[in-house]
Amino acid sequence: MNSCSSKLELFIEGSSLSIDDLVSVASDLKIKVLISSETEKRIEESNLLLNKFVENNRVIYGVNTSLGGFVNWLIPESSAQELQENLIAAVATNVGPYLEDRIVRATILARLNSLARGASAISLENFKKLLKIFNAGIIPCIPSKGSLGASGDLGPLACIALVATGKWKAKYNGQILPGGEALQLAGIEPMKLGFKEGLSLINGTSAMVGLAAILVEQSMTLVKTYDIISCLTFESLKVKKKPFNPIVHRQKPHVGQLRTAENIWKLLVDSQMIVEEEEIEEQLRAHPRSSPISTETPIEDAYSIRCTPHILGPIKDSLKWIESVVTNELNSSNDNPLIICENEDVFHNGHFHGQYISMAMDHLSICLTTLSNLSDRRIDRFMDKHHNNQLPAFLCAEKPGLRLGLMGGQFMATSLTAENRSLCHPVSIQSLTSTGDFQDIVSLGLVAARRAKEIYDNTCYILSFELLCGAQAAEIRNSNLLGKATQRVFELVREIVPYLSSDQCLTEYLEQIALLIKSGQLCEAVEKDFGKLLI
Repeated sequence: MNSCSSKLELFIEGSSLSIDDLVSVASDLKIKVLISSETEKRIEESNLLLNKFVENNRVIYGVNTSLGGFVNWLIPESSAQELQENLIAAVATNVGPYLEDRIVRATILARLNSLARGASAISLENFKKLLKIFNAGIIPCIPSKGSLGASGDLGPLACIALVATGKWKAKYNGQILPGGEALQLAGIEPMKLGFKEGLSLINGTSAMVGLAAILVEQSMTLVKTYDIISCLTFESLKVKKKPFNPIVHRQKPHVGQLRTAENIWKLLVDSQMIVEEEEIEEQLRAHPRSSPISTETPIEDAYSIRCTPHILGPIKDSLKWIESVVTNELNSSNDNPLIICENEDVFHNGHFHGQYISMAMDHLSICLTTLSNLSDRRIDRFMDKHHNNQLPAFLCAEKPGLRLGLMGGQFMATSLTAENRSLCHPVSIQSLTSTGDFQDIVSLGLVAARRAKEIYDNTCYILSFELLCGAQAAEIRNSNLLGKATQRVFELVREIVPYLSSDQCLTEYLEQIALLIKSGQLCEAVEKDFGKLLI
């Protein structure tokens, strides 16, 4: 069983942990993680089988051999603990700012879930100590840079293992303390590592998976929110509604495209500001056509408006694939070797390799950068009096020329869009050989995930400015004409930023709107009246 049986606990068993549950528990120290007696038995059996193999003189990587570039060295059984302790000390060599607390907790929970499958041969005693560390709210300090992503996230996970053995540093009750002191205050005895246990703790994809899971959850919310922001943009730019009719989108059977159109069509149902195409057609028919004539109102809107379902659709479909990849990796045994009780055998393997996550995070970066491109083009339409359907240039209705209006906000949005595009070069193909040519092709999965996070944060700022523009333009036109869905969004924005009739720094407003977008409150406010938005 793996679902929150109450709001205060979560059972894990290695095969059905959802991204939503992982993110919820990582974000809430009050929720405790538990395992069943069946899971305990499975963990214990794998450890016992490994010890049996050692007694039978099996040669097993990382048990009675050395590691990495020293793989050809045989190690006596009497040195098992020293080997494992040296392993975690040697590879914990990351640098840079520490990962956020929530990412660290997601990483530990992902590792626990993998170990709970009972194929990694960690002792039940040490598994329970790691579980206690998590439930106690101890946050190991993990420098964010330096993981190759194969053999898994060695450096980040080694920082966790060091704390578990009473070393390194951890945050506990808001203070950074020596690892041993944090354990002592929480009443937890440090681990003593037996055969393979250091390897079991660090040889896996759990850091990249923990961050990837958080990003998937955030990106799902962001894309749904952008359907809502799109509706406010469409109304305040007075675009034509008909291209979003689901009838026409059923002629092109892409799921994400149709769902985007259905969301937009539903949310615009009662808008008095959106334009009906039939009205435009009637106006155009009234023009004499004895010779070519230019009109101010074309029958179609620009691609950044009309092609929205075709642009957001593939983003949504890609997110579904990314979600499935991250979920599969989260519920996997991803260390080497694996001790599989059902087959009573040891399997040397490459499950630690993070290429799935690295490529998924590259794809997520493409999705978010595409979103940035779309928003940037719409922002430009708001700013340009030649393309905004009779709104004032730069949405500056008062003292234009003496004032600059929202010009500065566009500088920011265009800069971040360009930055996202520069960041979007694939990470998953950047492999360099390492470790005496033993780790000769690596995934850089955590690097790809960190890069996707940076693009996500930039994208939220860009969308924040589009949302601010939408509210400003709606008020210039008459916000009372908005539909019910966008009226509620307009009100939430107005709780943060007033109508801008004077030039001022927008930074604090945009920071707060970005938090509003990230929080999911816009989705919650709209879904309360219109039902769940589709993705």
